[in-house]
Amino acid sequence: MRSARTFILVLILVGVMGAILDGGTIYSRMLYVGVFIGASSLTWSWLIQRSLKFKRSCRELRASAGDIFEEHFEVHNASGLLAPWVEVVNQTDIPFSAGSRLFTLLRGGQRRDFLARTWLTQRGAFPLGPTKVSSGDPLGLFSWDKYFPAVNTLLVLPAMFEIKSFGIPPGLLPGGRVIRRRSTDITPHASGVREYVHGDALKRIHWPTSIRRDRLMVKEFEQDPQAEVWVFLDSQRVVHAQKPFQHPEIPVESMLFRRRPKFQLPPSTLEYAISIAASLVHYFLKQRRAVGFVNYGQRFVVLPAERSERQESKILETLAFVQAEGENSIAAVVEAQASQLPQGSSAILVTPSVRGDLIAAVEDLQRRYLRPLVVLLDSKSFGGERGTDRVVRSLHDRKVPVCLATCESDLAALLSQFSTDYFEQDMRAWQKPELSPSI
Repeated sequence: MRSARTFILVLILVGVMGAILDGGTIYSRMLYVGVFIGASSLTWSWLIQRSLKFKRSCRELRASAGDIFEEHFEVHNASGLLAPWVEVVNQTDIPFSAGSRLFTLLRGGQRRDFLARTWLTQRGAFPLGPTKVSSGDPLGLFSWDKYFPAVNTLLVLPAMFEIKSFGIPPGLLPGGRVIRRRSTDITPHASGVREYVHGDALKRIHWPTSIRRDRLMVKEFEQDPQAEVWVFLDSQRVVHAQKPFQHPEIPVESMLFRRRPKFQLPPSTLEYAISIAASLVHYFLKQRRAVGFVNYGQRFVVLPAERSERQESKILETLAFVQAEGENSIAAVVEAQASQLPQGSSAILVTPSVRGDLIAAVEDLQRRYLRPLVVLLDSKSFGGERGTDRVVRSLHDRKVPVCLATCESDLAALLSQFSTDYFEQDMRAWQKPELSPSI
């Protein structure tokens, strides 16, 4: 392109100088030819770029780390001129993003489309754009860039691992009378129907009975006999560690037929902790357990315990943005929320902490007649602090189950094989109705 511009510029300059100094016809023709070629090329490239249409679309705007994300790109030359070349440059922030292509000889009115596959290696929200579309004239004298802003945003959720079983108690609430108590919330345990009263939620109406009795009837529910499961994710900045790491770029050819590359978590305690939390939430919600979530990273987040796909979506969306930016220890986070948990609930602490704060958090939960369980990341294997063995011994002394995860652990197998006998001990003591929390 630069050499062609230089040639045309020299042609014009020689023509001008020759016409002034010599006045020969050859110089005038050189000037006219140079001006004509330059003007024609500029007009051609401008008209093409002005008429170029671009569209990018995708089927879904949610995916998980490790998935292959597919996008459809389309370029349309709406002019009547031939576009010698058209370049599409995908300028999204997604690591290893695909979608940049170069087309040649795009005729007037012709469309070119292609499918781009990107291997997602990082969680978070990524705008699908901007996209730069460039084109020019046949001689390559001029090129124009056209920018199309992002219209949609892709949400990449944390990577999850399939857990087949996990050793945790059923967590029956203490006392049979409590289980049979009416609940104002909607639970899976319907106890009967009654007449509609002003203020009842419309979603509680039982339409078959209402039609049969010719008046509105609503369902009544009993309290769920299974206690809640709460997941506490430690996001304190000082306890997390990470080794240097860079994902290898996967060539497009290996993604044909949607073949999914083997995904490896970065050697970061935060990324391991987030994937463990996401996997546990998915597992317990599949088991029809009510799951709550607590985290104090950028801000204090409490998602009350529920059982639904909507609850899983809320927790996973929260986990997609969690960063190790918290200043509060796991003990402070537990203390802020433990008093709100129903007695007999299970609290799973996911943390790499080797400090005394973890022991304090566990003791606080035990005093409130809650069932703590710790998923402990071996900080040393991630290049962090030593002392994991000492913490494990302290937790065992307090009869607290510990699932120890190291860097490069197979999390699916580790979590699936985890079981404990602690939950089978003293179940009668936990179910005594006279127990009351000491706060």
